[in-house]
Amino acid sequence: MSQPVSGDQRRAPVMADVALHAGVSLGTVSNVLNNPSAVKPAKRERVLASIRELGFVRNQQARSLASGRADTIGFVVVDLANSFFVDIARGAEEYTAQHGYKILLANSDVDSARQSTYLELFEEFRVAGMMLAPLDGPLESVEVVRGRGTPVVQVNWPGSDGETCGVEVDEVHGGRLAAEHLIARGARRLLFAGGPFDLHAVAQRLEGARAAVRAHAGVELEVVETTRITVAAGDQLGEQLGGRAATQRPDGLIAASDALATGAIQRLRSHGVRVPEDMLVIGYDNNHLTADSIVPISTISQPGREMGQRAAALLLEEIAGDPEHVHRSVLLRPALIQRQSTAVPEP
Repeated sequence: MSQPVSGDQRRAPVMADVALHAGVSLGTVSNVLNNPSAVKPAKRERVLASIRELGFVRNQQARSLASGRADTIGFVVVDLANSFFVDIARGAEEYTAQHGYKILLANSDVDSARQSTYLELFEEFRVAGMMLAPLDGPLESVEVVRGRGTPVVQVNWPGSDGETCGVEVDEVHGGRLAAEHLIARGARRLLFAGGPFDLHAVAQRLEGARAAVRAHAGVELEVVETTRITVAAGDQLGEQLGGRAATQRPDGLIAASDALATGAIQRLRSHGVRVPEDMLVIGYDNNHLTADSIVPISTISQPGREMGQRAAALLLEEIAGDPEHVHRSVLLRPALIQRQSTAVPEP
């Protein structure tokens, strides 16, 4: 008969060790872990005490293989430093928890190699399905994973050709909302800043801003491509604009992200440019830092939590083999949030 695992042994304790230590059957240990109400309280506590004493941790991967059903979903997010993606993850977690699933969250940190590595890792762990908020660019790794039978739903990215589901935001509409808001408050020399322009979200936001300007006679739009949409890039933008003569500056700045807007405002203030008195500024994403900025920033808010919930719902449909499930892309609308950086009366 096997003996309990002692503290100096290398092998991790297994369920049989817990059963022996607690003086119960293997089935009782299984019930304590999976159906605790079926075990009398005194015996249940004895098993739990043995679990604590031995340091037993269940092997979730082995359990999934034995049951033929995983209850874990992998979620790879492009940038957890951006609270927009945190909101997406929270929405997904809320929905999946209601349906008995757990989420393993990974941050690719804007690195395509890390993104592929995490997809492979989740596949090795035999998760029930995956969600991916991807980098811009080809998604061959998703095609490989799906080709081997694991469902994948894309978030902040459309589905592909009836083969995958996706949930995204109407970025063109968001860019138009931002420009129209500044025009309505009297701005006539607008500047759109963001980049690089091969980022689809930035390009679509610019498209929307251009559409708004075309619809208003007498309004001009200057475009500045930045290397990134970070606070540091915004600082460089603010330095550039602050160094211009007052008559050469825009009176309205559309920043392709809130981080970009934050950096620009900080640098503009060091040049004596007042926001919103001298320049109206609007950002994008409703990043949590915007409300606490030195000048609270107006922004275009993306429905991150709803995106996560909708993506999770699509994924669980596919996992369950719902016969009515159709691969599709869901397009959600952003909304304007006005704060101090555009707080001037309409003319």
